[in-house]
Amino acid sequence: MPRTRPRADALAQAVVLRPQDWGPGFRAQRPAASAPGTVAVLDAQCSWQRRPLPDSVLASSSRYGELPGTGGRGTVKVTSSVTVHATVGAADEQLATTLEDALRCREQQVRTDERISQLASVASPYGQGGNTYADDSVVEIGSYLTGNSAQPYHWNVARLGSVTVAVSVMGAKGYKDDELTSFASYALSKMLSRIESGLGGKN
Repeated sequence: MPRTRPRADALAQAVVLRPQDWGPGFRAQRPAASAPGTVAVLDAQCSWQRRPLPDSVLASSSRYGELPGTGGRGTVKVTSSVTVHATVGAADEQLATTLEDALRCREQQVRTDERISQLASVASPYGQGGNTYADDSVVEIGSYLTGNSAQPYHWNVARLGSVTVAVSVMGAKGYKDDELTSFASYALSKMLSRIESGLGGKN
């Protein structure tokens, strides 16, 4: 596992998904990526903010994409994130915090005009709940709200050693829930595979 910030950042950039990695038709949102040297934090007011990296995080990167609506369908918005922690314990704490945040903040502000609500989370350590792919994982579901529209929301988080990866999918008109689940599962699997490749293969 990386022990320095330059190596951690190199791994994060190699693992995080670009819009085209999600599949045909995906493009970058504006902004397309998070500010360097920052990590996403849910503040006391239940609003997501970018904050400077704490000592427990070596590197973090997020990229934002979308699948433009066609044929009567709306626009699906997606995010991929990679965080390289200084220790396995710090990475494990991120997943624990993810579970607690869904209870602390049942409604969260993502951007000025975007919210998620009615959140529920479930954790699946390795060997439980079908998790044979990561040391630990958390799935969070809820509703994505923009204007007067409410659509399904999926957030999948997984940990391999001291690295955590996360994907979020904000649904749109005309998409079934299993399609959104498929987007999230494919993206998460791809990033976990990239971690294994970046670290020299499966342990």
